[in-house]
Formats: sequence, C-alpha cells, structure tokens
Amino acid sequence: MSEASAEQTVRITPAQQAAILAEAMPYIRRFHGKIVVVKYGGNAMTDEKLKQSFARDVVLLKLVGLKPVVVHGGGPQIEQLLAKVGKKGEFIQGMRVTDAETMDIVEMVLAGQVNKEIVELINTAGGRAVGLTGQDGGLIRARRLRISSKDKPDEQIDIGQVGEIESIDPSIIETLTASGFIPVIAPIGSGAEGETYNINADVVAGKVAEVLKAEKLVLLTNTPGVLDKSGKLLTGLSAREIDELFADGTISGGMLPKISSALEAARGGVNAVHIVDGRVDHCLLLEIMTDHGVGTMIRSH
Repeated sequence: MSEASAEQTVRITPAQQAAILAEAMPYIRRFHGKIVVVKYGGNAMTDEKLKQSFARDVVLLKLVGLKPVVVHGGGPQIEQLLAKVGKKGEFIQGMRVTDAETMDIVEMVLAGQVNKEIVELINTAGGRAVGLTGQDGGLIRARRLRISSKDKPDEQIDIGQVGEIESIDPSIIETLTASGFIPVIAPIGSGAEGETYNINADVVAGKVAEVLKAEKLVLLTNTPGVLDKSGKLLTGLSAREIDELFADGTISGGMLPKISSALEAARGGVNAVHIVDGRVDHCLLLEIMTDHGVGTMIRSH
C-alpha cells in the first residue's frame, strides 16, 4: 500500500465508513438478485493489486445479493506465449488472426492458465468460482467468422479459427448461479463438427448478458471509457451517437468489437452497459454501487 493510500485509509472514521455503506443501500436493494456480466481484461488482469481488488469486488457483489458472471480475455498472456514459440500476433479489425497453432496456444492460455488463475483469485477472496469455456455444457455454439475487407466490401477475409456465435445455451450458467457459484467463462466456442473457435471476449460477454437478460454488462478496458477525437471522456452515449462515432473513425481498432457488443447488448434488453477504466482500483464497485461512475454508459435509444 502506498503512503498516500495508507493515509487515506487512516482518515476514514468508523462513522464515515458507516455512511459509505448506507449510501450503497439503494443500489444493493435495486440490484439484489440481478445478474451482472463482467468482461475482465486489460491491465486489471495483469497488475497484481488490481487483480486482488477485482476479485474482492466480485465477491462483495455476490455477498450483497447480486449474481456476477465473469467473461475474460487474455490478450497479453497469449502474446507472451506466442512470442516464446516465435510467432507474432496479427489483428484485422480488432480480431486476432488464428491459425491452428495459434488456436492451440489460445486454448492453453485461456482455458488453462488464465481461467484457473481468475477462479483461484475469486476463491481466495472468499467466493465460490467455477471455470468454464464455451465448450462446457454446450454453452457456446460457434461458426467460422468471415469479415469483409474495408477496401473491397464484397471480399471476405479468412482470419482462421475465429468464431462468431451461433447460439448460447445458458443452462449451465443458470444452474451455477442458482447454486451460489460465480461462473468464470473463457471465450472459446465449439463448431458443429467439434472444432474449436477463438471468440472475441467482448462479443461473448455481450451475448451472454443478452441471453441471461442481465441487469448490467460491465466491460473493463485500458482507457477511461469512450473518448471523443480530442480525448475527452463521453460519459453517456446513445445508439445514434455511437453510429456517428463509427462513421467518422473515432471508434476503431480494438474498441470496435467492444462498442459493437455493448450496443447490441443494450438493444437486446440489457438494462445498462458500462465501459469502465479497469486501471482504477475497485472500478466495479464504483460503477455499480455509487453515483460516481468511472466510464461510459451506453443507452439503447
């Protein structure tokens, strides 16, 4: 703990602590029993202090009656392992190009290393997490994703074993949440022939939130939220405003799948979608349990 944060902790009196808890009460009442889907990625996954605070936030949300469901990425970890075997990651329109060898590494990292680490973090913080991939219980059925070339829209680009979601069967998630568990989902889906697909984690989180009729979808990212061209944070956005940001190129690269998924989830019935700064300590609690959000909220209208 830094000296500054230690001083901050000391300054909070018991009366102030009680007031803070009382302030959270309306949010606890409003969201009790509701599902919150959290896409966990970026710095929050690699910084030790942020990892601990994320796990504690998830457990606290569970303890006060919410039903958190975690979907995670693993980009930095995949890059590290690719570099070890002498491969360089390639992205087209924010999607990872995934040949058969890269798919093996993606599975190893996401379903093995990263998924188990998150489960362990949550369990150590006092929760009961269970790790899944989209293959478990027939959770995610996928097919090969084809994307259109920007220059020649009629041309399809094959980016390998990258999937788009055909359907989601939420039974296994519902069974786990009903039994008090916290599902932690790696974004890998199964094809009709039993092949595996790497699916963008933001896309999976959005679709899972939609199918579960979640109260909230929270996407952790490495930026303060959605920024305009001058770098100013846009705290609230409608579907029309987002379409304008796509059209003028303000939203591009890795933010494309994130914002598209957020918008689709909002249109699909998720009450509120938040894109929040995962580099802020306890960003989940700040966004869900206080008036002081730390990102952009997307509305469907």
